[in-house]
Amino acid sequence: MFKKILIANRGEIGLRIIRACHEMGIKTVAVYSVADELSLHVKFADEAVCIGEAPSSESYLNIPRIIAAGEITNADAIHPGYGFLSESAQFSKICAKNNFTFLGPNPEIITAMGDKAIAKETMKAAGVPVIPGGTGVLSGFDEALEKAEEMGYPVMLKASAGGGGRGMRLVQDSTEVESAYKSANQEAITAFGNGDIYIEKFIQNPRHIEVQILADIHGKTIHLGERECSIQRRHQKLIEESPSPIVNELLRKKIGASAVHAAKTVGYLGVGTIEFLMDKQKKFYFMEMNTRIQVEHPVTEMVTGTDLIKQQIRMHAGLKCPEYLQDFKLRGHSIECRINAEDPANNFTPFPAKITSFHMPGGKGIRIDSHAYAGYQIPSQYDSMIGKLIVQAKNRDRAIIRMQRALEETIIEGPKTTIPYHRAIMGNEKFKSGDFDTSFLDTFEYYPTD
Repeated sequence: MFKKILIANRGEIGLRIIRACHEMGIKTVAVYSVADELSLHVKFADEAVCIGEAPSSESYLNIPRIIAAGEITNADAIHPGYGFLSESAQFSKICAKNNFTFLGPNPEIITAMGDKAIAKETMKAAGVPVIPGGTGVLSGFDEALEKAEEMGYPVMLKASAGGGGRGMRLVQDSTEVESAYKSANQEAITAFGNGDIYIEKFIQNPRHIEVQILADIHGKTIHLGERECSIQRRHQKLIEESPSPIVNELLRKKIGASAVHAAKTVGYLGVGTIEFLMDKQKKFYFMEMNTRIQVEHPVTEMVTGTDLIKQQIRMHAGLKCPEYLQDFKLRGHSIECRINAEDPANNFTPFPAKITSFHMPGGKGIRIDSHAYAGYQIPSQYDSMIGKLIVQAKNRDRAIIRMQRALEETIIEGPKTTIPYHRAIMGNEKFKSGDFDTSFLDTFEYYPTD
């Protein structure tokens, strides 16, 4: 087992990893930027090293400084968390060259699954259902037009190296192809340094369903059920839950087996997520693989009774997948709300203010993952998420009621937050009935009360 792990990340996920490590008897090293000097992940780590100024390029994306921090603190493993360098093949390779265990996949898997076009072809060859579409990267908008005409509109243009909705354009007819291709290409270059675009058939009003997988070095790969991630704004998830309201036990076994097969196909190790789109007929199609821990991993932990960060560390230390997880039973229902410092009444404008009052809810079935506190200044340079509010209850109806109660008890003063928006969603009849898809928030009517 590792003796000391450096966490190459910040905020709530940095603190989340520190907690798991300390419960396992593993020492921790936090790296931080000047802007994060007073963050809780810095306070609770055994050691902390400042690696640069506030911009990510000078700190959390600065590989030489992170490696140097690992060397001077004698860490033997590096956990990348999510975002930043978590899906960087280069970082994974450099960690290995410098004798650090990278707590994520090897560079070859990151590269293969990080390129969406390659990943799709890999899954298609393995027999995993994929969204119908053109094969490979497009040579230009002329080929995009040709492929779109062949498969029929609407189609989706997507950045091959992308994620989070960037470099993605919906095309309804031939008149939109050229402008959509050019804007997607430019956005992809800006966001990822790679302008490659591929095309696929657009699935109308799908559900976004993802499956958590866990794989050890001994050849055992399992899944831990699915997460419902359809409540999203501009392809960014706001609310996640497990299990999905539309997935029954038979469908769970089917989609789970497909996810396990996908992970085995690429020789995966550790924790990862296979993401699918599901249509009205409940046919599911591979969308992408996330080769890291997900923001929404707590809902899976709540309904399966396991700690995914601990399991991730154990898998990379060479231990076997626990027997009890290989035949897991879902324990009720869990919902997560991402609490962001944004103003939902003003087009979700980021609100990086100082928190003057901070009170989190308590009681049965409530979990808080947050690095914030009263007096904390939210940095303007990073993601606006303050934390995550997670609940668990006997069933979905009770979980919604518990989340409503928890949101009512949550007090964060200073910045505007998404809490009122989450409360409005929890009270929406279509959401409560489970009758929604990824377009839910496009027509959701929010009326601010203050």
